[in-house]
Amino acid sequence: MSVAKKDYKRITTKSLIEMKANGEKISMLTAYDYTMAKIVDSSGVDVILVGDSASNVMAGHETTLPITLDQMIYHASSVVRAIERALVVVDLPFGSYQSDSKEALRSAIRIMKESGGHAVKLEGGSEIKDSIKKILNAGIPVMGHLGLTPQSIYKFGTYTVRAKEDAEAEQLIEDAKLLESLGCFAIVLEKIPAHLAEQVAKSISIPVIGIGAGGGVDGQVLVIHDMLGMNNEFSPRFLRRYMNLYEGMTSAISQYVEDVKSSDFPNANEQY
Repeated sequence: MSVAKKDYKRITTKSLIEMKANGEKISMLTAYDYTMAKIVDSSGVDVILVGDSASNVMAGHETTLPITLDQMIYHASSVVRAIERALVVVDLPFGSYQSDSKEALRSAIRIMKESGGHAVKLEGGSEIKDSIKKILNAGIPVMGHLGLTPQSIYKFGTYTVRAKEDAEAEQLIEDAKLLESLGCFAIVLEKIPAHLAEQVAKSISIPVIGIGAGGGVDGQVLVIHDMLGMNNEFSPRFLRRYMNLYEGMTSAISQYVEDVKSSDFPNANEQY
């Protein structure tokens, strides 16, 4: 059933909660630089995530672990300068919040002050509740992240689907309810069974954004490089490629090289 969309001139955390209440799905994509963020924002995306996935797609690291707080602030500030409508959520990187709630607050404050981001996202549930409380008490909006948490890749040992067993599924439901009770405005659920994600979305009042979590949640998020087909080496089941930019860009660049080598570029109309 189609739902009439409210025209939001600026998306806020309150907007997302209203969208869930009204049955309107929430669109979320990553961006890491000014040019891409401007395109994403002008296309009507509700939430832009400045993800620590920048460690992978922008810097070429195997995991999200190496990216630093300074680097996240750099990417986030580039994105914030581009947007007019979307809510900008910034990942707190690995090591900036897990060990100490005071450090978590300092990290979140730096992101908000130095980048101009609108909210932060943390991976984990009950084990980081003190950090979440501290950040929320300072007036900083927090988005949670449960299921597959890439910052814990060496703990899990694999990027496989999470919460397939009853005990882990029950813990995930408990953690989702805890995050809601603490005051998080939304939760990302990554790579968990669709029926479980739908159950979570129905059991809490805050929006649940899925990635590899089926269609029964309140919105979806993808990495921009993946959905545009810039990365041709990553093909999980949950990914829909809306373009094949890798093929298009390599073709265009190859044609440019050929034109330069053959002296076809620049022609008479392309010089002064």
